[in-house]
Amino acid sequence: MSLRLATFNVENLLTRFDFTGYRNQLRQDRVIKLFEVNSEGVYQQLEQARVIASTDDTRQMTALAIADADADILCLQEIDNMAALQAFEYGYLYRMVGNGYRQKYLVEGNDSRGIDVAVLMREETRDGQKIELRDIKSHAMATYRDFDLFDEELATTNRPDDKIFKRDCLELDLRIGGVPMTLYVVHFKSMGSPREGLDGRQSTLPIRRAEARAVRRIIEDRFGAGHTARKNFVICGDMNDYQERVDVIGRRGAGYRFEHQDEAESALDVFSHDGFAENVVRRRDPLDRWTLYHSRGPEEQWLCQLDYLWLSPALAASNATRIPEIIRHGQPYRTIFPPGQEVERYPRTGWDRPKASDHCPVVMTLDLL
Repeated sequence: MSLRLATFNVENLLTRFDFTGYRNQLRQDRVIKLFEVNSEGVYQQLEQARVIASTDDTRQMTALAIADADADILCLQEIDNMAALQAFEYGYLYRMVGNGYRQKYLVEGNDSRGIDVAVLMREETRDGQKIELRDIKSHAMATYRDFDLFDEELATTNRPDDKIFKRDCLELDLRIGGVPMTLYVVHFKSMGSPREGLDGRQSTLPIRRAEARAVRRIIEDRFGAGHTARKNFVICGDMNDYQERVDVIGRRGAGYRFEHQDEAESALDVFSHDGFAENVVRRRDPLDRWTLYHSRGPEEQWLCQLDYLWLSPALAASNATRIPEIIRHGQPYRTIFPPGQEVERYPRTGWDRPKASDHCPVVMTLDLL
């Protein structure tokens, strides 16, 4: 019996317009910056027109990427609300795949922008096995004090009673053809701006590390600290951190070379350092594990993995020969692919936008025993 499981950050699936850019230049879209706009009313009209004009192509590509993943269970990040999810599925995804996801789950979390994690599930796997939700639990209200995770590093930006998860850790207790499996769907703290001499990744690392510790604590409390290795669980989502990256060196016209390097520390070491869970994307070639292209000009560009399926030791062992797939057809043309990895982009893909998302879906077929 097999199950197709995927995770995908769909990048701002919203049903509302963000007009804060009129007063906050950091939130203003770059195309609006080309024009002199002196009236907030005019700004709002322009912003509405800009978003509507680009969204149709974007969401067609998002749906194509999801269709290519062809998952029985799809874990999503950056969803505005259930209405947004239903409108997207009915207007776009259903047209791509011909049948929808009857089971949809979303719980409002803590994100200041209102973006949440969500899960779409079919009623049956492609093998005809029933997919049942037995229980669902949000951990959005958990605080550092609840799990005794507050420390000196966190104290510079947080308080003991602040919520641990900057979005949520959504826990789903499932039965797949009668076999138990538990999903933990997360979207960790994003990498912010440089602060106190640290780059954006390092300055926010303590928050993500606490989120990872909290996920691990939730799992250990659920199954017992000495028994997790024998259970079927998967930690899915955009974790906004990486343990390795591929530096892209060079510039357009002159050619590129690609250098793999390991990071000295990562929040995700919480999962990997003692074999608590396996990042199965590491089964791919070191230059072929990336799910996002980062660039701030020729001097700062790299490929890295931000999107994960962490399998419990039991699931990893029963799927030892399985390799996850990364769907990259929705990447914009500015993304630099290592040799041999190029793919055919979806129709109407742009240099930077429109695109399916800045992230790539990760999908894996799992054998459940």
